[in-house]
Amino acid sequence: MKAQIQSFGRFLSGMVMPNIGAFIAWGFITALFIPSGWIPNEELAKMVGPFLTYVLPLLIAYQGGKAVGGQRGAVMGAIATVGVVTGTTYVMFMGAMIMGPLAGYVIKKFDEAVRGKVPAGFEMLVDNFSVGIIGMLMGIIGFYLIGPFMGVILAFLTTGVQVLVNTGIFPLLGAFVEPAKVLFLNNAINHGIFTPLGAEQVATAGKSIFYMIETNPGPGTGVLLAYWRGAKDPVTKGSAPGALVIHLLGGIHEISFPYILMKPQLLIATISGSVSALVYYNFMGLGLSGPPAPGSIIAYLAMAPKGSTLSVILGVFIAAAVTFAIATPIIKLSNKSSEATDLETAQAQMKSMKAESKGQSVPVAGAGRQLNLRSLKEIVFACDAGMGSSAMGAAILTKRLKQAGITDINVSHASVSEIPAGTQYVVCHRDLAERAEKSAPEAKIVTITDFMAAPEYAQVVQEIAEARA
Repeated sequence: MKAQIQSFGRFLSGMVMPNIGAFIAWGFITALFIPSGWIPNEELAKMVGPFLTYVLPLLIAYQGGKAVGGQRGAVMGAIATVGVVTGTTYVMFMGAMIMGPLAGYVIKKFDEAVRGKVPAGFEMLVDNFSVGIIGMLMGIIGFYLIGPFMGVILAFLTTGVQVLVNTGIFPLLGAFVEPAKVLFLNNAINHGIFTPLGAEQVATAGKSIFYMIETNPGPGTGVLLAYWRGAKDPVTKGSAPGALVIHLLGGIHEISFPYILMKPQLLIATISGSVSALVYYNFMGLGLSGPPAPGSIIAYLAMAPKGSTLSVILGVFIAAAVTFAIATPIIKLSNKSSEATDLETAQAQMKSMKAESKGQSVPVAGAGRQLNLRSLKEIVFACDAGMGSSAMGAAILTKRLKQAGITDINVSHASVSEIPAGTQYVVCHRDLAERAEKSAPEAKIVTITDFMAAPEYAQVVQEIAEARA
């Protein structure tokens, strides 16, 4: 079930994440040029509306259509979404996330139906006119049906959010988000849900608290500080400072997940930190002008509206301080218990317990596939989004291979759902093993637990070196 949820969430976030640069550009334009911005400019502020109404939804639809129907699906998604955008007064991010894939699916099915039936010489005519005609029809459907329908849905959601804010319940979202994050649903939650909702809020208020729910680096910072100061296990204690820098400054939150999963009771600390920050942000009426992607304190500084920079950063420190205060005694008490404190051992225990509770087998690092390592030319490091943690892991593994004198193997990084066809060797986090198996069924899968100090890095290097000796 978790793999299916992750996969669906990945599909939603996959429409947004490739376009995050456009969201950030729009966020900068908003923060700088609107009347309350850093450098108000009436002329340049005219870009804010078209960006929000047309550019961003069409980019989302293009990506969604492409994911389902390739390049023709991408064009279809953009065409059809014009109808959705113009069929309502609401900003249609969610409408684009529906219409884009739907239009891509329609043209894909059309192409399958006419394949081999088009007379020679008429292929281009059919290809071009089919996209034009079907795209027009989908646009009309979007204008009269999907646009107005999503307008009703968004009106309902807007009212619901306002109720949460007015009743003071809104900060409790942190109690749901923090556990979901460590199960690698962070990108799905942030980019699939909160980023579109945040954009809707920015359209009316110039800022949004939705951008500050999942992205706050404070809770993870508090956990890593607590391990750094309180852990007795030398591996865990030694890896925590490096992980802290990557988490807080680099914005790669996945680096903190193994530390939390090692002692699940630390979720009490991260939830408390997240809720505390949201209470503060909600009370102060704070928000960001654009998505802080990745969730780095530097991105928070960049997206803070004029006059609220220090107030926004204070929320990060509140989350970190509360989390640290609760996490420290948890870690110190566990040091005195009979439970294993070694990061790798504890993670393995945790994974085993989770798998057994679900009646599943536990994936074993390096188990499964056999291949000729002497001729291996590429290793794919996979994570949920294919960007942050996998890019870092690929860099670490590349360095380890070079230190061992192995320079002819390229270590690339990719989304666990989009591992390139023909890949023979995959490295990923244990919680993503099931999805990696589905995405690359013929590949050898090696699972790790700690992106910074995983002993599996050494095992991979040793295995390849021995095969080439």
